[in-house]
Amino acid sequence: MSSPSNATTGARTGLWVVAICFVTIVFDGYDLIVYGAVVPSLLQYPEWDLTPGQAGAIGSYALTGMVIGTLCVGALTDIVGRRKIMVASIIWFSLAMGATAMAPSAEVFGILRFVTGLGLGGVVPTAIALTVEYAPPHRRNFNNALMFSGFSLGGVLAAVLAINLVPTNGFRIMFWIGMAPLVLVLPLALKFLPESVSFLQARGRHDEAATLAAKYGVRPEPVALEKSSKWSALALLFGKNHLAATILFGVASFFGLLLVYGLNTWLPQIMRQAGYPLGSSLRFLLVLNVGAIVGALVASTVADRIGSKVVTTTAFALAAVSIYLLSASPAAFALYLLIAVAGLGTVGTQILVNGYVATHYPASSRATALGWSLGVGRLGAIVGPLFGGWVLDSELSLDWNFYGFAVPAVLGALVIAAVPRTNREPRPEPVLGTTPQTTQA
Repeated sequence: MSSPSNATTGARTGLWVVAICFVTIVFDGYDLIVYGAVVPSLLQYPEWDLTPGQAGAIGSYALTGMVIGTLCVGALTDIVGRRKIMVASIIWFSLAMGATAMAPSAEVFGILRFVTGLGLGGVVPTAIALTVEYAPPHRRNFNNALMFSGFSLGGVLAAVLAINLVPTNGFRIMFWIGMAPLVLVLPLALKFLPESVSFLQARGRHDEAATLAAKYGVRPEPVALEKSSKWSALALLFGKNHLAATILFGVASFFGLLLVYGLNTWLPQIMRQAGYPLGSSLRFLLVLNVGAIVGALVASTVADRIGSKVVTTTAFALAAVSIYLLSASPAAFALYLLIAVAGLGTVGTQILVNGYVATHYPASSRATALGWSLGVGRLGAIVGPLFGGWVLDSELSLDWNFYGFAVPAVLGALVIAAVPRTNREPRPEPVLGTTPQTTQA
């Protein structure tokens, strides 16, 4: 058993994994949410003369790319390694953002958003898998939420920069900023980001796995080496023991990401349509993502104690209630509070779904499971902007902008409630002066 000093060193070293994944997810969130922040400006850009429906379609292009990128990369991470995928993804989406800033037409702009999405698709499943693997068992949900709160921080960053830069500099500057990871993140990832211990084990690189496990103070999960192959992770996902959960997690992610990208794309424009000026509308986007950060951290702490299922189901339900109540034109304080709760119930809920998936499956198939769940979920991400554009183009009342997003939240709660429990789901370990008794699957 490792000494307290070794455990402390491992914990401190493991913070590099959380920190690097966090900063990467900040820019992942920025690169996706920035589109919602510039949609009002795009609709007023005379050279392109876009309609809301056309803007919604462009908003879905990056997410279409993410479907392809996530489904492919989710499996590739368990084949070629998670560190390589993360580094390649950072380079890809950063260069694509710079190219998008120079787009001469709406058509080229849309194509480059698709290309950006291909690179972004590799970031999320890889970051979650590494964060969960290098976290103590009793902090996996919390560390995942802490890391993935970077997505909402990216949304906050996009909103703040848009408020201050777009009115005087135009929308293109927001995409130039998207190249920053080449300088701010890539060097750190190359120097400090480790490979997955379970990946090294599965490939028979036991000495490297043991060295990393000792350095980071983690206890590797057992891997059935005699059955391990490049495709064994997929076989486990769709085997009889996990098939129902695999399908339900994909459907839950569909509803979760429909809410995330539907609201992050259209909330500023919906609020402008309701009579708020551009600056105020962008502040609603900021509040939505601040609510997601705070709410997800609190909810994930609870999930580590009582389990992911009940907390995730409750978060979906809160999203439905808060979005529905926004249609009642509440007073200013209540309006901001409801939008913050909607942030927990949308972005925050998807963080909880990701954590649920990551702790539901064994380490050897974790990235593949996340890739599947998020890949299917990206279909919902595509539908979200398209759906919002259709509603704004229609003659329905403003209330229907909110009703439409409340329904998927209700369906998401029902789907998560139906996920079968497994004996792999972690039981909270005592952390204050007691010796935990654990069993490993």
